[in-house]
Amino acid sequence: QVQMVESGGGLVQAGGSLRLSCAASGRAFTSYAMGWFRQAPGKEREFVGAVSRSNSNTYYADSVKGRFTISRDNAKNTVYLQMNSLKPEDTAVYYCAADRTWGVILNPNGYGIDYWGKGTLVTVSS
Repeated sequence: QVQMVESGGGLVQAGGSLRLSCAASGRAFTSYAMGWFRQAPGKEREFVGAVSRSNSNTYYADSVKGRFTISRDNAKNTVYLQMNSLKPEDTAVYYCAADRTWGVILNPNGYGIDYWGKGTLVTVSS
């Protein structure tokens, strides 16, 4: 099992940057593929990006490709989401997610994922 706490959210102007962190507990961290999802009020949860257990593979939604970078530091039990060139439509609560299989972490709406953090709010002003 893994418990996760997100941090780094806040208010930023369009075009700015933020780095989100997801701190996970337990030595089992390396057994999980990790992902980031986001959800705006009244909208569906959507996939943002994912990184494999060994940090050898990454995958991004088309909406963030080229702007966001996901990475993990297994020695620190931490996953990061570097967000650049932020747009107002990026405003959402961002959730860290963990799953034992790569295919599940890539689910567009997060259905079936094993573990979730509580989220951190990102607000991008226009």
